[in-house]
Amino acid sequence: MTSGGDAAGMNPAVKAAVERARQLGMKPYVIYDGLEGLIDGKIKAATRDLTCEMSHRGGTLLRSSRSKRFFEYSYREQAYKHLKDNNIEHLVIAGGDGSFRALNDFFNDFEVPFAGIPATIDNDIAGTDYCLGVDTAQNIILNCIDTIRDTAQSHHRAFVIETMGRDCGYLAMTAAICSGADILVVPELPYDLESIKQRLQPQIEEGVGYVIAIVAEGTKKAQELTDWLSTNTGMDTRLTVLGHMQRGGAPSARDRLMGARFGTRAVEALHSGNINRIMVYHDGHHGECALDQVAGQKYHVSQSIIKLCEDMTR
Repeated sequence: MTSGGDAAGMNPAVKAAVERARQLGMKPYVIYDGLEGLIDGKIKAATRDLTCEMSHRGGTLLRSSRSKRFFEYSYREQAYKHLKDNNIEHLVIAGGDGSFRALNDFFNDFEVPFAGIPATIDNDIAGTDYCLGVDTAQNIILNCIDTIRDTAQSHHRAFVIETMGRDCGYLAMTAAICSGADILVVPELPYDLESIKQRLQPQIEEGVGYVIAIVAEGTKKAQELTDWLSTNTGMDTRLTVLGHMQRGGAPSARDRLMGARFGTRAVEALHSGNINRIMVYHDGHHGECALDQVAGQKYHVSQSIIKLCEDMTR
């Protein structure tokens, strides 16, 4: 099942998990609408025709949800009864930190083993360098920035572009690096507007008549930076909030490949008895991580990325 915010790569992960489960002699099922669907018994046998068109589709065809009901024991008990009725003994969930913790509570209550697949465009799950959906979101953001740059250059404007990421600036950082942005504001780095003004002045005087600024939503500084640029550069300044378009779209080749690998490994982990593990990708290698190394832990953007971004914040 898929849980939390949708992310490109969830569908390829589901397809790979179903196919590997079938190869290992298991009978795979899918659960619609995430934890809410688990409570309501929206469970269906994973037939081949159900998964055959999944790999190229964005979002999650199983749909998703965030469930307040799942925090209550009585609803978790209801969910467990649905699993028992279908003879389901293991769960694979694609989602984020909250989804993993929810299934850990479920295991503590009813001992239903699970495997977690990291899937969030925020890329903020501890223990893994990569989460499903990130590459697709990065490419969507870059396409938007490149398109906006054309208008910025044509009209001598400054544009402030806000990316998603909640409290993590990973998307904003990588987008700023790849697009050659002039200004970056993220939660992980301090910024100095006066220093930025001095840095931009020669650029403006030499005829580069536009500015591109990338702001992570978690800073809540997009409008403030828009007003500051308008006042201090003399340029017509516009704010563009990319919003939920960053989540959608057909998964990139990388997200399809990573989804397939995560999904396959999740089923293999459960089949071999490695229960309640989170699939991870670290230093170029796939592996597994204990839940307590992931749940509730803060993700830190790598120092190599932060170093590349520092010049855009001062």
